[in-house]
Amino acid sequence: MGRLFGTDGIRGVANVHPMTVETAMRVGKAIAQISTREGHRPKILVGRDTRLSGAMLDAAIVAGVCSMGADALQVGIMTTPGVAFLTTSMRADAGIVISASHNPYEDNGIKIFSRDGFKLDDPMEDAIERLIVDRPGELAGRPGEIGRVFHIDDACGRYIAFLKRSFPDEYSLEGMKIVLDCANGATYAVAPEVFAELGAEVVTLFHEPDGTNINDLCGSQHPETLASEVVRTRADAGFAFDGDGDRVIAVDETGTVLTGDHILALCALSMKRRGALKNNLLVTTVMANLGLRVAMQEHGVETSLTAVGDRSVLDEMTRRGAVIGGEQSGHIIFLEHHTSGDGILSALQVLRTLKDEGKPLSELGSVMRVFPQRLINVTVSRTPDLDTVPQIRDAISEVEALLKDRGRVLVRYSGTQRMCRVMVEGPTEHETDEYCRRIAKVVEDAIG
Repeated sequence: MGRLFGTDGIRGVANVHPMTVETAMRVGKAIAQISTREGHRPKILVGRDTRLSGAMLDAAIVAGVCSMGADALQVGIMTTPGVAFLTTSMRADAGIVISASHNPYEDNGIKIFSRDGFKLDDPMEDAIERLIVDRPGELAGRPGEIGRVFHIDDACGRYIAFLKRSFPDEYSLEGMKIVLDCANGATYAVAPEVFAELGAEVVTLFHEPDGTNINDLCGSQHPETLASEVVRTRADAGFAFDGDGDRVIAVDETGTVLTGDHILALCALSMKRRGALKNNLLVTTVMANLGLRVAMQEHGVETSLTAVGDRSVLDEMTRRGAVIGGEQSGHIIFLEHHTSGDGILSALQVLRTLKDEGKPLSELGSVMRVFPQRLINVTVSRTPDLDTVPQIRDAISEVEALLKDRGRVLVRYSGTQRMCRVMVEGPTEHETDEYCRRIAKVVEDAIG
């Protein structure tokens, strides 16, 4: 079958290996098998985003779970962090979410959470993969041992209550106007309710999913419409989520887009001022804008850099006792509130910061000066070690020599798509763009 798990679960084009009904059923079987112990009938919670293929894969996973004698808890359309929360809240043995996050609707994926709400570590994913690929004979159900399917009708209500608890009781959003871009994804049924119940006047965009419009020129990767609407409606802030709700990008009252780096900066500094920044530490990745690290240094906050990916961030946060960490993409983890990045929860923490500081979002966001940064995604036909491709290695070295200490270069493969990401930071927009295009062209010629 080939390698299943990538950097963020299993992902690919729906109905094409590995994202097939057959694989989904085997995943359900394997999770049930691993969760089974003497005298205990496992409960596996399953949710999905709004993609057309989601219901199909959901049915296959549930069938696999039940065929092994475990019970399936179906929550329907739910965010990825919502599945993580519900897994622990309902004391399930594992949680499975069917989503390809910010990818187009043709893609789908499978992410798995342990009973404590954290994504599975590599050894556990390897164990599941060995069962599916090398020992499929062990995934055979026994006569009479068939699980039941339970539809959890109050899943959204449980998750909404959890999110509201993350916002201080002494604060209200009354008198504030908030614009939300739900990306035609899993947040559409939850996010507007949360902000409205906390008192805000809510304007909602892209909240009518049809199975094929998820992330389509909307959401965290396309905040342009959100920015325009914030200005048009004179809102206090806007927030754009991605398809599965684990990311958020903010827009201030002037229409300026604030990335995950801005959110990390303004929240971390406010937490420091109120004594909540544990170990005086912020965790982020090598993709973070140089301006974030400069801002933290100026305010005496230590920054720890990790490899790209929320699991790397979370591992470092756990290891060093940090309570806030995240990525430029808007995947932010507030570990004292949740085990997973949660776009809605992160937006609430931004609004909590507005209340704490008594300042508009534009002023809070200005704490970080953004260094010019250019990112080009190059579709590739193969993924050799970049150091073994002389043309690419030399192009990177040449640009690094030109930049010296005025910027940096980062070239890496995507963990979820067949792309090579070329990122350059530099002193000016012109130089940054020129150098990034130069390297991207070499990458395309060599392995595109």
